[in-house]
Amino acid sequence: MSESSELRLVCFPHAGGSASYFGPLARALAPGVETWAMQYPGRQDRYREPLLDSVTDLADAAFMALRRELRAPYAFFGHSLGAVVAFEVARRFEQLTPQGPVRLFASARRAPSVAGQADVHLRDDDGLVQEMTRLGGTDTAVLADPELRALVLPVVRADYRAVENYSPSAGARLTCPVSVLVGDADPVTPVSDAAAWDLHTTKGADVQVFTGGHFYLDWHTAAVASAITRSL
Repeated sequence: MSESSELRLVCFPHAGGSASYFGPLARALAPGVETWAMQYPGRQDRYREPLLDSVTDLADAAFMALRRELRAPYAFFGHSLGAVVAFEVARRFEQLTPQGPVRLFASARRAPSVAGQADVHLRDDDGLVQEMTRLGGTDTAVLADPELRALVLPVVRADYRAVENYSPSAGARLTCPVSVLVGDADPVTPVSDAAAWDLHTTKGADVQVFTGGHFYLDWHTAAVASAITRSL
């Protein structure tokens, strides 16, 4: 983080993800943008806290934590599950505080109104691991170790339950612009589904496509940081 930065970017992780995932992006954005990262309950330094398994609960908790600390100007960046959590937190800020975010960056996630797979959280452990392997983003050594799997899978399952049961309020739209970032080979977020974020803002949405899959960000950190800086 940079104390000289005038603008803050609050980042929201993917299913099973944690705040530390955004370390490389934070370093790439410094010193011009100060990066904050949300830590959902049940992981890393919050591993003793009960998991939250709905987007509403995740968004309510994040909003309550942020409204005490966050000062304008600020923007939100959400990856996968984090994109819809960020969307809901942004709605709360717009509705309940004097000033909402200047922009939402929705990464690797179809628009809230576009239906997708809804059964991953119902699969057995092997099925859940198969999906995580398909998407990438998780160290295969973690998935192969029975003790580590026992720690990780309940968190991932709760996050999948949250995002797969999520349904936005009818007509839910932001009054800030949305920048959509997506990989051209993402198996769960086709570019056309990501572009539908335009339906959820009164200020329009732009789409930026990168080479790669669901975790394209791992390979394009510098390019994503440049895109964020240009947009802000």
